[in-house]
Amino acid sequence: MTAFFRRSRARTATSLAAVVALSLTMGAAETTFGSSTQQKAATSFDLDNGNVFFEVLYPEINPAVRKYVSQTGVDAPLVLRVTTLVTNGWFDAIAPYHSTAVGVYSDLGRRPADEAKNRNKNIAIMYASYRVLNSVLPQNRVGWRDMMKKVGLDPNDTSEDRTTPVGLGNLAGNAVVSARAHDGLNQLGDTDRTYNRQPYQDYTGYKPVNTPYELRDPSRWQPAVLTKGNGIFTVQQFVTPQWRFTKPYSYKDPKQFTVPAPRNSDHHNRAAYRKQVDEVLAASAALNDERKMKSQFFNDKFLGVGYPTIAEAVNHGLGLDEYVHASFAGDVAAYDGGIAAWHNKARYDAVRPPTAVRYVYGKKHVTAWGGPGKGTVDDIPAVEWQPFMELPDHPEYPSGSTALCAAVAQVGRLTHGTEKVDISYRFEKGSSFIEPGITPAKTLELNWKTWSDYVRDCGLSRLWGGVHFKSAIEASWKMGKPIGEHAYAFVQSHVKGERPGTGR
Repeated sequence: MTAFFRRSRARTATSLAAVVALSLTMGAAETTFGSSTQQKAATSFDLDNGNVFFEVLYPEINPAVRKYVSQTGVDAPLVLRVTTLVTNGWFDAIAPYHSTAVGVYSDLGRRPADEAKNRNKNIAIMYASYRVLNSVLPQNRVGWRDMMKKVGLDPNDTSEDRTTPVGLGNLAGNAVVSARAHDGLNQLGDTDRTYNRQPYQDYTGYKPVNTPYELRDPSRWQPAVLTKGNGIFTVQQFVTPQWRFTKPYSYKDPKQFTVPAPRNSDHHNRAAYRKQVDEVLAASAALNDERKMKSQFFNDKFLGVGYPTIAEAVNHGLGLDEYVHASFAGDVAAYDGGIAAWHNKARYDAVRPPTAVRYVYGKKHVTAWGGPGKGTVDDIPAVEWQPFMELPDHPEYPSGSTALCAAVAQVGRLTHGTEKVDISYRFEKGSSFIEPGITPAKTLELNWKTWSDYVRDCGLSRLWGGVHFKSAIEASWKMGKPIGEHAYAFVQSHVKGERPGTGR
């Protein structure tokens, strides 16, 4: 193991807190690309001893994703597309410097042991990132060029010389881009059209049974009408229903993770249907600052899914190679967990809580959270109730977020060989984007001491936030863990040079 994390642990821990606070929680509107702070950090970056992830890549990638993909980090298919392909590029780029590792989409040979230095690995990682990022986020091409220039690297260097870190990075990044361009997610928007391509457009022909204005089947998903404020309203579309047909990394067919049908969401099963509605309303009425901020934490895929892997890497003092391996395995677990979740979501097309609440109680008054700054009220008409968290743009069952957390947690257990964790995250007073200036009432620190606690809170946060029923959470707890085992085994097989067939 190199001393990549251990040597600079105090600095890295400080950097972790600063980077997460800046680039994981700030929306695009609040983040300035090429700000003086970022420029200073980048231009002083030490290729020999610096942490390329915390000092360069995360401060650039996360704000770009929030600006061009999802400001709150909630759209899992699109957010995870970026993070997983980028970490795939990292893994493949530095595999030649490892004693046994072989890339997922490239076999670039083995470099002499005396070349396995942080400088070479950092350069290879930067060039691989540059190639992948220009593919998955081409809107930020100027930003990616500036990112390279800030650390003294030439974005115009297209060398594919396998004896140099520049060539290895370019080859690895380009191989990932080529392999994933037509993997089923329709990244290029060219699956079923030639002109005016629409990246990630649905090609499956999915159409909801219910319209936003007419509830034809109370058991099925109903797209919501959402407001942007100032009289601007939009209608939800099922985001990337084709994700279920996208090629997984670590298994062959998501059908092997099919979960039982959501019986409680069948409106003909009246008692169970009403019971789960009442459970959601009770959770809404019982919201406190801790539950609100946990809901917000886990709703954001950078925080809820990505942050624990980073925190535990720092806690265990991983070396550069080990960090890349752990990060890639965590992303594979989340990505493949999402594919399985989307397979089930499309299969069952289940109703979300707001629709079910309106169906059961109509204009009757219920006790629940009354909206930003209102607290719990007992006179809100059911038709006016809204969940604390923003309503996801896809069917309810199972819980995608819970599946991702369960899968990532299992990778963490296997990576570090323990159930124990030390994950904490601080929210400053009034930092909620849902209740800004109000919640939390005072600085609040969230803490998890075991992976099981983390997974439990991840799942229950979806109930507290009002966007999932308990049965969807429970199904995902069971589904996510074995996917994490598949992801860990997949990455480890590449670390050992065994090169399994599923990802190639």
